[in-house]
Amino acid sequence: MLNRRTFSSSIALAAIAARTPQAHAAATVGQAAPDFSATDALGKTHKLSDFKGKHVVLEWTNPNCPFVVKHYSGNMQALQAEFMGKGVVWLSVNSTNKKSRDYLEPVKLTAWRAEKKASSSAMLMDDSGEIGELYNAKTTPHLYIINPQGLLIYSGAIDSIASAKVDDIKTATNYVRQGLNEALAGKAISVAASRPYGCFIKYKD
Repeated sequence: MLNRRTFSSSIALAAIAARTPQAHAAATVGQAAPDFSATDALGKTHKLSDFKGKHVVLEWTNPNCPFVVKHYSGNMQALQAEFMGKGVVWLSVNSTNKKSRDYLEPVKLTAWRAEKKASSSAMLMDDSGEIGELYNAKTTPHLYIINPQGLLIYSGAIDSIASAKVDDIKTATNYVRQGLNEALAGKAISVAASRPYGCFIKYKD
């Protein structure tokens, strides 16, 4: 877990990351979501384009981040179960590099998922950071919604209250739930982008 000093640093770094442009063009809402191939924590390979025809959620995560801890108190699992039950593919992504103390080996990530009763379709290993940088993922959590035609239709925070307090979940607007409900109903997403909040992703140097 993060201590108070590291926690404060993570918030500061997340703010810096939000202002720092990437060296290459990032995924853009309203345009085709960049394709990728990745191996999950169980050794199975997944390609984004294989899920064309379905809504897909990409969720960047790090079990040691306080903001992830907040949402894995039950909120994220409920969201996963709710929409996977409606045919949505949910891909969790861990872009923590191997040299970071937050890095968890696949077997440990699998154990964490089981402990938290997470029901995402897969936990993708991205310790190289290639997928994260492709999507300009900045924080954990950072979420994206891709429609059945392969267009990126949402990028940003899980909800409207940028805090690590569990009590704030019940009063926040859940942008991901709102967006998925609108998309599944054939409507345009009313909030297609928001500022992500959380811990800075520990990318490879």
